[in-house]
Formats: sequence, C-alpha cells, structure tokens
Amino acid sequence: MAKKVYEMTLGGRVLRVETGEMAKQASGAALISYGDSTVLSVVTAKNEASTQGFFPLMVIYQEKLYAAGKIPGGFLRREGRPSEHETLTSRLIDRPLRPLFPDGFKNEVQIINTVLSSDPECTTEMAAMLGSSLVLGISNIPFNGPVAGVQIGRVDGKFVINPTPDQLLVSDIDLIVTGTKTAINMVEAGAKQVNETDMLKAIMFGHEVIKELVAFQEKIQADFVVEKMEFDNFAVDEKVKNDVEAYAKKRLIEAVSIFDKLERYHAIDAISEETVKHFEKKSFFKTIDGVKVFDEKAQNTFLSQVKKTLDAIVTAEVRRLITQDKVRPDGRKVDEIRALSSRVDILERPHGSSLFTRGQTQALGVVTLGALGENQIIDGLGIDDSKRFMLHYNFPPFSVGETGRYGFVGRREVGHGALGERALLQVLPNEEEFPYTIR
Repeated sequence: MAKKVYEMTLGGRVLRVETGEMAKQASGAALISYGDSTVLSVVTAKNEASTQGFFPLMVIYQEKLYAAGKIPGGFLRREGRPSEHETLTSRLIDRPLRPLFPDGFKNEVQIINTVLSSDPECTTEMAAMLGSSLVLGISNIPFNGPVAGVQIGRVDGKFVINPTPDQLLVSDIDLIVTGTKTAINMVEAGAKQVNETDMLKAIMFGHEVIKELVAFQEKIQADFVVEKMEFDNFAVDEKVKNDVEAYAKKRLIEAVSIFDKLERYHAIDAISEETVKHFEKKSFFKTIDGVKVFDEKAQNTFLSQVKKTLDAIVTAEVRRLITQDKVRPDGRKVDEIRALSSRVDILERPHGSSLFTRGQTQALGVVTLGALGENQIIDGLGIDDSKRFMLHYNFPPFSVGETGRYGFVGRREVGHGALGERALLQVLPNEEEFPYTIR
C-alpha cells in the first residue's frame, strides 16, 4: 500500500497521520505525529475466537527513552517492566475502546503504541489514543468507532486543548475526556476546588474537540476499503436456553436471595458447576468417512451457551430484585449502605495504621514517613522528576476467598493506587510545611 499523509490543526499544533509505510504485516498501522511527538500505533488480531469466555483485548503504551534522547538507567541500560505512567496510559486507552467492540467478538486483539519521538510540549498519550482508534478503523477488525480523546486544562479562566506541562502547573483543571461523535464514554480528572458547572463546561468543550478528531479519522478511513472479519456472536440457541432454564433456573433464583454474600456466591457457583457437568454428558461425536470423531469445537460452543444462560439467569434476577422489589440480594434496601466501622493504630511498629470495614470488604491502610531523599525517582521521557507521596494498592486473591497469581502488582492495582493518590494529593501539606516522603 502506498504511503498516505493526512493533517489537521489541533490546539494550535499540527496533527499528522501517515499510513502505508511502517508495520505493513500488521492488521492496521499508523504513524501519529503531534508537534515533534511521534507514536507508532499498530493493531493485530487472531483469526480464531478465544474460548476463554471473555474478550481478550490487550492495549500497550510504551515509551522508548531514545524518544527523548536518553539512555535507560540500571545495569542493562534498556527499558524494563512498564513504568507506572505507561501502565496508567495503557488503561486509559483501553477504557474507551473496549465497549465499542461488537458483542460476541472474542478474537484476541493486541494494540501496541510505541513512543518514537517525544516533544514535552505535545502529549503522546492523546496521540496514542487517536492512533489506537484509527488503526482499528482501517483494519479488518470489527469496531464500532471511531473514538478520540483530548486533555483539557483551564488557565486564567480559559480552557486549553492538550495543555503543556507549564500550563498544567497553573491550571485548576486537569481533565481527560474521550468519546464518539455522539457521546462521551470516559472521563478522568483531577482538579482543585472546581464547581460542577465549570467541570461540565470543560467536558462539553472537550467533546467539541473530539467531534473534530472523529471527523478526521472518518476522512482517513474513507480511503480504506476493508472487509471486516466475520465472527460468531455466540447467540444462545433457544433450545439450549430452555433446557438450562428448566434444569437450573428455580434453584439459581433461590440462591440469589441468600442474604450472606459468601454463602450466596458459593451456592450460585455450586449450582452452575453442577449444571455444566450435567450438560457435558451430551454426545459431541460426529462421523467423518464412517469414523466417529469427537467434536471439541461443538462442545466448547455448546458449553459456552450453557454458561451464558446461567449468567443471564442470575443477572436478570438481581435486576428484578432491585427494580421491582426494591431490595438488594442481601436484603438491604436500594438506599441502604452496608455497616461501616473503622479503627486506627492497630499495628505497633508502623508509623500509622488503620482498618476500614464496609460489610465484608476491608481495607488495611499503613503509612510510613521518610526523609525527602527517599522520594521516588521517575525515569521517564520528561525531565528527571520525583515524587514524595506514593499510594500503593494491593488486591491479594485471598481478599475474595480465592487462590491466584501473587507477586508483581497488576495493571488494576496500579490504576486503583493512582486513583487514590490523585484524590489525596490536593489535600496534603506542601513540601515546605511537611518535608517528608510519604508512602
């Protein structure tokens, strides 16, 4: 395919898209430049649907330090595990994309955004957001986009599109909003005390910019005539649905109304597992040239329909309880919260500790104070930076009564920790008033 170049102006800077030159064997690829920042966005997908029961989408945002003319630290002198910023940006891009894939599409999809050149004045995150949506649109992968994102700041009472680092220092709003041309589907923000009206104005201002970015993508996609891959939407066969409901629906409905949460979950799981085993007895042999052969694909498809029906029964009953009976499965009214309790100083040696309980959910908080020299050094694309406040979140598998992977923190844990950190940062005393590192 010949190289094609498209340009538009965004926030006073040139946004440039190039296709047809790099990553030619991928399902879709584009080079996105914003100012002197450049991101290579690439998407690939498997032809076969996954049998895992969920949509296996992986979005990766990675920063190569050569993009800023830097050599990585450490003995190896090469990039290692994803940084916190890379993980958070990957999640940021994932959230608006995931709901726009069609129901039933289960093929594994991998989107990789690589920062090749970094201009501190021009955001690479929003370029990667646009690139991820665009490469899906010009590929053969089903996608109900386009979607786009924009960062909004407010300086001297005026909204700013994709503010620079210096502008963010004096901005009272740091908002990222994403959406399609008709609706907003994700908002992430941090701000000082800003009233609701101003925040809504910022969101709507951002959506007007999003409309321009979506129109830009649609213009590019019009030059690509691509036949989207077909997929099985795994619609449940009516006979399978009726058979499963006849066998398990009454018992599942009774289990949903068990007040104790763990007992309820165990009962639902036991009924579901027993039902699946019951329907596994069905014969899945087919005859090929007079020889009986086990049809594994037919079995997987059938059992996935059984599991889908079981989930639908539980979901429908929970919804009925809330919308019609006005009660939750545990017996609480819809406006009634779980029992709350909290304790402090529960550990002897740490600098501070607390235990907060809501129903059967507990959070153990522990704080440590250190000298300013113990702050976290951030080795990223920008100027050398550090932070003195760190909120680390852990979600061990035993907290939900399960076994599971343990060790390195996952994306979800990094994301939730950053959410709490962002919420508390604005109310912490400054470094002059409180010269300590806080973890």
